[in-house]
Amino acid sequence: MKDNEATAIVAARLLALDAVEAAGSGHPGTAIALAPIATTLFHKHIRHDPRTPDWAGRDRFILSCGHASILLYTQLFLTGYDVALDDLKSFRALDSLTPGHPEYGHTPGVETTTGPLGQGLATAVGMAMGIKHEQALYDPSAAKGTSPFERTVWVLVSDGDLQEGISYEAGALAGRHKLDNLVVIYDDNDIQIAGSTSLTQSEDIAARFTAQGWKVDKVGLAENGDVDLVTLDTVLAKGAENPDRPRLVIVKSQIAWPAPHATGTAASHGSPLGAQEAAATRAVLGVETGPFEVSEEAIAYGHEAISRGAALRAHWQSKQTDWENANPDLAAELKRTRAGKLPTTLRATLPTFHPGDSLATRDASGKAIQAIAAALPEFWGGSADLAEPNRTAISHGGNFLPEEGEDSGRAGRNVHWGVREHAMAAAMNGISLINGSRFFAGTFLVFSDYQRPSIRLATLMHLPVTYLWSHDSVALGGDGPTHQPIEHLASLRAIPGFSVVRPADAVETAAAWLAILERRGPAGLVLARQPVPVASTPSETVYDGVARGAYIVLDAPDPDVIVVATGSEVALALEAAETFANSDIAVRVVSMPSREWFAEQTPEYRESVLPQAVRARVVVEAAATFGWADVAGPTGEIVGIDEFGLSAPAEDALRARGMTVERVSRAIMDTVSAAHPVQTV
Repeated sequence: MKDNEATAIVAARLLALDAVEAAGSGHPGTAIALAPIATTLFHKHIRHDPRTPDWAGRDRFILSCGHASILLYTQLFLTGYDVALDDLKSFRALDSLTPGHPEYGHTPGVETTTGPLGQGLATAVGMAMGIKHEQALYDPSAAKGTSPFERTVWVLVSDGDLQEGISYEAGALAGRHKLDNLVVIYDDNDIQIAGSTSLTQSEDIAARFTAQGWKVDKVGLAENGDVDLVTLDTVLAKGAENPDRPRLVIVKSQIAWPAPHATGTAASHGSPLGAQEAAATRAVLGVETGPFEVSEEAIAYGHEAISRGAALRAHWQSKQTDWENANPDLAAELKRTRAGKLPTTLRATLPTFHPGDSLATRDASGKAIQAIAAALPEFWGGSADLAEPNRTAISHGGNFLPEEGEDSGRAGRNVHWGVREHAMAAAMNGISLINGSRFFAGTFLVFSDYQRPSIRLATLMHLPVTYLWSHDSVALGGDGPTHQPIEHLASLRAIPGFSVVRPADAVETAAAWLAILERRGPAGLVLARQPVPVASTPSETVYDGVARGAYIVLDAPDPDVIVVATGSEVALALEAAETFANSDIAVRVVSMPSREWFAEQTPEYRESVLPQAVRARVVVEAAATFGWADVAGPTGEIVGIDEFGLSAPAEDALRARGMTVERVSRAIMDTVSAAHPVQTV
């Protein structure tokens, strides 16, 4: 190891120690121990340019053990990213550029938000898939090592990452897809919060990943007890010798090394070492400087990454320019997708449906998917072994697989995730972080529970991912309560910034797809299994109304009552409204496919749809009533389902849980009476 490299490693260790001490909280042990790994990665293996952190040709580094965020921040500072020493001093403080866990879009150089263990690894699998897919689309015939689309995803994981179930799913996917552009370094330090990892695991990690199709290497401790950086550097440099397999490098370390009393202790995982141990650690390292004092030698070595990154980017740009000159049409398409722009003709390509048609919204979605796929090469997707019932398969799109064939290859647009909703959702995030992909994936709505951590992260990062959830109510029928969602819509709507979209019919479904793509945010498209009639509302009204989140589908000049419904229950609301056609009660029916989108509209528009003066309101949705009280108001009623479903044919299940014309009609009369009580003298 060169003197300046050793100096930089010491600086990284002490900056991590100092930042946690200043914050009074954090996770110093891992950051101190793994400073050598992070330093060698950022200086010798990761292709990056600190002054252009969003350079398209860069590798990606994912700190899956996000609790050790200061490990990443110190490297960003030392290598010349727009992270200053003062940012390290304000670690974990309010509005700091260095929050407790890495946050995408907040700190330059952070490629994804991590913290929930296992998520970083699964997201990285998606990134590696996205990179492979993009190269297959735009530069399929390039010899290995020559394409500007080749990039490597580097991941640092902890024992906690590999204990989470999502890592088993992600590992199996990476092995099946032969993601040789994925390198995972496992910090094998034998310690977690409760103490020794032997309390919780006895498996052979190397055998596990080997069985899943990975190339596995091991790096032991150096003689002095530190990470064996020389061996690690040699092992990492052998990447080209391991084609067609992702790589796991198991690195032995001692948490908090070389702190004299904290090394190897569980206490060093999540608490400051304390002033006395910090001073002792400085003494062990032979450093006499105070907190946050960094030597010129360490800064000079760190900033070598700037010139090195500029040279790497220039070399890449030369290859990219050659590719653009040779492929002008593809280059124009790539520029559009990376900018997130849609073709102006997309609306015109969507399928049309007519009043009197009757089909399930999942079927309408399937038709919309075919039209969108024909217009957007960046649009691809899959499902958790439910492509047929979810209607997610892209016809003639081929299967995304490492084997090249007539109906397979890296350019394939149909991903077969297997029954792995956890990893699927996280990998969707990773795919969406790769330069313009518009990715969707499906499962049943009830299984969105398996995806919630990834949905939450997608929303935190504002990623353009689309979750397609079919079989949205008790109307899925005989599979019974285990498969019939009740509380799911309410819980998904509770996620800040996430859009839940439940279209009423086929036209609304096509409109919902267009609005989701135009908005470029995380959204869940909730679809019915049973056929529903297409309303007679003009399509222009529907497209505008869906984009606004709610609109009037049946009006009366001076309504006495407003019925608000979502999804297939809009048809139920319209049917109930018909029973009052010749009565003294004037009924307005409002379709509200997205509460979130409606909430974004101007007060004037919201008032035009739901005038406050109309206090008689009925909300109809075949799901939990929780969360609808603000729409129903104090005199309104909510027709929903607040108990689990039951195994029965769809019509019987709906009837048994009260989703009937009679119940809605009764609610209309009751709420009109409550809002307009009869005056007695």
